[in-house]
Amino acid sequence: MVVGVALALTLLIGWLDYATGHDLAVSAVYLAPICWAAWVGGRGAGIMLAMAGAVTLLIADLMSGYTYQHPVIPYWNSGMLLVLFLVVVYFLTAFQTAHHFLEETVQERTTALEALQAEIKERERLEVAKLQSERLAVVGKMAAQVAHEVRNPLGSITLNLDLTCREIDRLAEGKGHSPNEGHTLIKEMREEVCRIGRVIEDYLQFARLPKLQREPVDLNAFLEQKLAFLSSELERANVKLRTHLDPALTAINADANQLWQALLNLIHNSREAMPGGGELTISTLRDGEQVVLRVSDNGKGMTGEQLQQVFTPFFTTKKEGIGLGMVLVHQIVTEHGGHIECESTSGKGSTLSLFLPLVERP
Repeated sequence: MVVGVALALTLLIGWLDYATGHDLAVSAVYLAPICWAAWVGGRGAGIMLAMAGAVTLLIADLMSGYTYQHPVIPYWNSGMLLVLFLVVVYFLTAFQTAHHFLEETVQERTTALEALQAEIKERERLEVAKLQSERLAVVGKMAAQVAHEVRNPLGSITLNLDLTCREIDRLAEGKGHSPNEGHTLIKEMREEVCRIGRVIEDYLQFARLPKLQREPVDLNAFLEQKLAFLSSELERANVKLRTHLDPALTAINADANQLWQALLNLIHNSREAMPGGGELTISTLRDGEQVVLRVSDNGKGMTGEQLQQVFTPFFTTKKEGIGLGMVLVHQIVTEHGGHIECESTSGKGSTLSLFLPLVERP
């Protein structure tokens, strides 16, 4: 197409040269279609147009009737112009080749730089994850030892509280006094003991996380089934649940119980972040060879300082929390070969994204 148009322009220039009696000296104008054909169609097209231009120039010169001192001069002029045209074509196409090579080199290096930056970012993430895992391992051992040392004394305290209640009843019968005040004190002490017991159980749950029992899990169907049981609880909290499940998502190889335990922690955190009610959104998305499970809320969110410490053991913004919930979620996701990211804006809400591989990594 380009060569055809360029050839037509060449013939038009030749006709103009002939029609004006060879007086306009349009020889240089032939370079326009020649250069266009060479740039778009390549060196071969440029050479063809250069030859066509030289021939057209010769024919126009001969037909114009102009008389030269020697009959060879028009052929010489045409030949010299052909050489000039060919030189221009050669250098133009050489420049184009160098230009394309430079573009490709810049593109390759840009791609390599982006890949290097992505690799550096991934290595930094893996290094942070490694340090976090090592920290969690130490915390887990400490939690197991502390829980073991405290559990037995708590059992003894609980037993002695029961005996004390009986002794209060016996003494009250003998003196005619009401045992209610004594029972109230015992009840308060028992509640505190039970609270410590729950904390210890949380420690033990974190320290003794069972080994993954992987099996194919249809994540969308699994979420629909589990979330149905939470609907009434969320309604009572005035929380509206929305789901966006990717239909292209296939089954993942995961431990369903532990995965639900992690998700349940995130849901409870979101619900507590919206004490007056709000909107909770749970979504899934297939992203290449991984699935992204997101939990978003429009609650009170976190400050930048809180966001940096969200996965730090024993850090919590709750009055009665012990700061192991998010650490447990992080550990479960890491055990699955994935990672977790947190985005939050104070006063606007938070989004937790769980990245899980579709295929189990060796």
